[in-house]
Amino acid sequence: MHVLKRSWKDFLQDESGMGVVEIILIIVVLIAMVIIFKEQITTLVNNIWKSINQSAKKIY
Repeated sequence: MHVLKRSWKDFLQDESGMGVVEIILIIVVLIAMVIIFKEQITTLVNNIWKSINQSAKKIY
């Protein structure tokens, strides 16, 4: 029983998984920002594609 308690205590104090939690939080924040600014991002991407297409037409 003592070994089980010690193993559980070591598991709770282990911080090696903190990097994964931080990465997940960053991904969640990025997804939230994309959802919030979806319209602005779409407009920006569309304007960039229009500019690329117009430049490509000038070359050909």
